[in-house]
Amino acid sequence: MIHISELHASVGEKEILKGISLEIAAGEIHAIMGPNGSGKSTLAQVLAGHPGYEVTAGTVTYNGQDLLAMDPEERAQAGVFLAFQYPVEIPGVSNAYFLRSAYNEIRKARGEAEADPLEFLDIVSERLKLVDLDEAMLNRSVNAGFSGGEKKRNEILQLAVLDPRFAILDETDSGLDIDALRIVADGVNRLRRKDNAFLVVTHYQRLLNYIVPDRVHVLVDGRIARSGGKELALELEERGYDWVTAEPVAGV
Repeated sequence: MIHISELHASVGEKEILKGISLEIAAGEIHAIMGPNGSGKSTLAQVLAGHPGYEVTAGTVTYNGQDLLAMDPEERAQAGVFLAFQYPVEIPGVSNAYFLRSAYNEIRKARGEAEADPLEFLDIVSERLKLVDLDEAMLNRSVNAGFSGGEKKRNEILQLAVLDPRFAILDETDSGLDIDALRIVADGVNRLRRKDNAFLVVTHYQRLLNYIVPDRVHVLVDGRIARSGGKELALELEERGYDWVTAEPVAGV
């Protein structure tokens, strides 16, 4: 589904990604772990098309398309989704309006008719059950006054409604208590299919107790230093990251 080859990216004069190569097939969940400042969130932002990052080398192919040549809105219309580490608040814009507008933009890009408000309400009502949210949430402004757990569940609601082919979760577990973590993880697991894929960015192994990855990659200083199965996350939890930086870089 997505193939990343020797990806380099910078912010201003500072190079952050220094040659990332990674391939994720449909139906797979890959996890990116690593210490602070290793480039995890930069990778997520670059894949989503954040204009503050400059790609200086490398390629990213998504379903046969040159992802880097696509504008951010084109990536979203093609099924790329980013759940932010720090979800933004949009005062004055209701969740219902925001979600229906985004949903209809994707439908228009596919040449499909827009969903009217009643049709969309049926769709979103089913998705609300995935993340244990009440319908009253639809009338609230996007993330305004939400708790940390509500913001993250609202992002998974967006994921459920928009139904992307490739979803990037940037530290979705940040700030969640154990109950909210389980709800968010359960929503992701129920959305997993053979024709979509997830890239989960996280500091901690605890999220991966609930969202079990096919592969785990450790990012250190802008490079993938080690890759392995889910047991690698357990080893990181026990030993930290210092042992990874001290050993030779392994291939992906």
